[in-house]
Amino acid sequence: MKMTFRWYGSKADPIPLKYIKQIPGMTGLMGLLDKPAGVDWPEDEFRALVDEVHAAGLELEVIESVNVHEDIKTGLPTRDEYIDNYISTIKMLARNGVKVIIYNFMPVFDWLRTDLARVIPEDGSNSLYFDEKDLGAMGPLEIVRKTAEDSKGFTLPGWEPERLALLEKTLKQYEGMTPDDLRVHYKYFLDAVIPVCEAVGVRMACHPDDPAWPIFGLPRIAHSIADYDKIVALHDSPANTVCLCTGSLGSNPDNDVPAAIRHFGQMDRIGAMHVRNVKYLGHHHFREASHLSSTGDLDMYAIMKAIHDTCPDTYVRPDHGRMIWDEVGRPGYGLYDRALGAAYLNGLWEALERA
Repeated sequence: MKMTFRWYGSKADPIPLKYIKQIPGMTGLMGLLDKPAGVDWPEDEFRALVDEVHAAGLELEVIESVNVHEDIKTGLPTRDEYIDNYISTIKMLARNGVKVIIYNFMPVFDWLRTDLARVIPEDGSNSLYFDEKDLGAMGPLEIVRKTAEDSKGFTLPGWEPERLALLEKTLKQYEGMTPDDLRVHYKYFLDAVIPVCEAVGVRMACHPDDPAWPIFGLPRIAHSIADYDKIVALHDSPANTVCLCTGSLGSNPDNDVPAAIRHFGQMDRIGAMHVRNVKYLGHHHFREASHLSSTGDLDMYAIMKAIHDTCPDTYVRPDHGRMIWDEVGRPGYGLYDRALGAAYLNGLWEALERA
């Protein structure tokens, strides 16, 4: 297992690399460039990021948020231009040492919460929170405005302003689209990029829908084991893998997360892992918890054992932490609770190794 940390770059992340390096067992980052979906990432900017990370004594072998343009997801004629840019970016990332690219094929929204800082009564910390009832009469435009207002001035992954400015137009493109229609467009994308990934030694890792059910009537095709089985079958290749996010899949208690890890780990189809805990509060109602098993409803020991048994060489990062100790930062991406989470996961791993 390689323990990693999500980082937004020195211009956008208040957490310096030297703090991340000081977290015990931390080997590297799951990094990104803040670029709109569909653009060809500039190599000079990415090389500068790689050099900065390496200078801090960390690796940069996993990249997140190489976002897929909506025209690809909706199957518009313009998709080929954006796929060409994606292929160019894959080749560039491979030249600079990247082994895994994490992305998603979610229509419009990468993730959705109804509160970015819900206070946890037991300890006074706060965390990301979702209650479908809170959506009430809010439509997509209203929830976008509320999320932007609650983000403390930070950009949030999947909520980039230039993309959401076209929200009404984008939503119309999905009217009448079924999950099977979306899978047809997905296969077109994978058939174009996976052979390139095989040639340059990069694995694509698809992140699940978050939360793990349909929202706003949009087709969503990555929120169960059955969904992921269909995705890996769209283009059967070791380069077509999943980013198994325990919190996203685990937001639906019908998903057996350790079983999902074992299923895809045994198939060698896990490219990376996001590991976090959730607390169920009702139907389509949850909040994010600390990584400790007893503070939520996911069995973190069983999760780590499944990783240890079936995909022990994968990349792992502690996902969405609470905001604790009066830290102010990007919701879900503070330093302190994610560092605690990394230490806890490393402790479980050491116990598994010794056993």
